[in-house]
Amino acid sequence: MKNRILYIVLSITVALLVGCQQSSDNQSSTTQTPASSQTPTSSPTPQETTNNISGNVVETMNALGYTYVLVDTGSEQVWAATAQFAVNVGDLVVIPDGMAMHNYHSQTLDRTFDLVYFVESILNASSATASTDTSAQGQMPDGHPPISGMGGAAPAPITVDPLDKLENGHNIEEIYAARDSLAGQEIQLRGKVVKFSPQIMGTNWIHLQDGSGSPEAGNHDLTLTSNTQLKVGDIVIANGKLTIDKDFGHGYAYDLIVENAAVSVEQ
Repeated sequence: MKNRILYIVLSITVALLVGCQQSSDNQSSTTQTPASSQTPTSSPTPQETTNNISGNVVETMNALGYTYVLVDTGSEQVWAATAQFAVNVGDLVVIPDGMAMHNYHSQTLDRTFDLVYFVESILNASSATASTDTSAQGQMPDGHPPISGMGGAAPAPITVDPLDKLENGHNIEEIYAARDSLAGQEIQLRGKVVKFSPQIMGTNWIHLQDGSGSPEAGNHDLTLTSNTQLKVGDIVIANGKLTIDKDFGHGYAYDLIVENAAVSVEQ
């Protein structure tokens, strides 16, 4: 009887998730805007999505606000991760469409996953409170880029006093203005950290501003990825190769980005 109830719950849930995903896909096909994005240090590239995977949990762990589950579908075992939620080995879960990350390395867990899907939520059909409403599940940890929608949005505008440009460097407004000629070139700049999101998909995400450009023009904020640990308010010297129109799909897109940048705090 218990298995039959779980089967009914699972069947209804999968049907609903498929319907929601189809609706979401139809909407995104008319609103998606190409731009650019990010590369974790382990270079996972989002290339495909899940297809409403369901099965029993054979391994689970929590780390930095995420819950990881290894799910046995009967034909394969699949890793997925989402905002932390209650789940136990043996539970029956449903994993909706999400972003596939290959060769993803979690420094917190000191573990590399050949493939892990990051999803908005995971339904635990074995929970006594299981339902199709996942609003009770926690939110993704602060700084996690959106699973869907346009990624790479700059933080809310703040005031940054103009910083002196490096002798052989550029300010951020100049980088935007010369983006085509600077694409693929090594650039260096001085900037103030206005947002720092550590260890998202294996790397740190940094927003720099230097007082040049304007929020209205959208040429005042530059995103970098780096292994360097920083804090908001740090004045830093950064250099690395500029990439334009980097789009990994699934909302991970940036007009300009400097990946794996060398960053040092200015004393």
